[in-house]
Amino acid sequence: MANDAHIGTTHIGSLPRPPALLDLLTKRQDGEDVDGDEWDATVAEATRDVVDRQVETGLDSINNGEQSRVSFNWYVADRLSGIGGTQETELWADLQEFPSYAEETFKTDVIDLSEHPVVDGPIEYTGREEAEAEVDGLLDALEAADRDADDAFMTAASPSVVTATHVDEHYGDYEEYLFAVAEAMKTEYELVADAGLTLQIDAPELLTVGHTAAYADEPLEAAKDATRLHVEALNEALANVPAEQVRLHTCWGSYEGPHHLDTDLAEMLPLIYEADITGLSVEQANPRHQHEYRAFGEHPVPDGWTLIPGVVDVKTNIIDHPETIADRLERVADAVDDGIPLVAAPDCGFGTQAGLGMVDPEIAWAKLDALVGGAEIANERLA
Repeated sequence: MANDAHIGTTHIGSLPRPPALLDLLTKRQDGEDVDGDEWDATVAEATRDVVDRQVETGLDSINNGEQSRVSFNWYVADRLSGIGGTQETELWADLQEFPSYAEETFKTDVIDLSEHPVVDGPIEYTGREEAEAEVDGLLDALEAADRDADDAFMTAASPSVVTATHVDEHYGDYEEYLFAVAEAMKTEYELVADAGLTLQIDAPELLTVGHTAAYADEPLEAAKDATRLHVEALNEALANVPAEQVRLHTCWGSYEGPHHLDTDLAEMLPLIYEADITGLSVEQANPRHQHEYRAFGEHPVPDGWTLIPGVVDVKTNIIDHPETIADRLERVADAVDDGIPLVAAPDCGFGTQAGLGMVDPEIAWAKLDALVGGAEIANERLA
């Protein structure tokens, strides 16, 4: 890595939500009436608070912490037509091998992760008003914190994470379903980009595909074909968004589990590199994948891209030591070509599903403090 390269800091989208907001999210999920003024005020306060805390922590690129979303993917039910009801879903293959553990894994007071929403009608984007309110809320909080839109990002679900976590009972053809979602999500992607924000696409399915029940017993090439198709759909959805404004997050699933059936990063990177993006976030603190920094040497990051390695674990309450974080950054820096910028981040979000807190909220913030400290150490070492 070039000696004059500075490692910045960010995070991957979701951050702990305050109890008052979790209560309102629970009521909305349960179909209870929530006063509109109370909702707006609670979301606005939570957004301001989470932006202020990111600034205080010293993060370079910040967001709204996904405060108003029930999850990183199921929030789309409020913005897409044709979604109604739920259906029990099959556990991922790695969890099926450890059923006694799996029973205790996905517990939340807000949503039931053992069931997936069902698509029972045509998918169209109907959530412009809600999406605009979320964007405006972030911009207002940034202005109050004296930060610019250039310093901020907003997350959005990829077309294929929507199809992977919403059961199709309408289209009957997977590709038709996938590209219908891609067409619908264009609206949200373009809205975020038009606001001057960086768009982060959340696409864990590009890597988790290997340990899903549908592909666990299939040849690796079948999982690769699925990822190729998913990248094609994403690129279609991003057709009107400048690649310079898009970063993509992928991972092996933000859950504490065995992960022994995960695909190898080196096998999937060339496919992910086909995405029309210029920033890539990938787990590197996950103990199953810490060795895979070598993949960036085997398959060099494309010119003009920024690599966002995950260097803080989000699945345990152990606060990563800043020196350990610096070690993780340094070995990634040694693996990539000179001139590839690095931005330090956690592996995933700290609140991907509202109410499912693997990490205590205050420990999450302590981990982000350690992230900033680790990046400072790495910058000193690499100077």
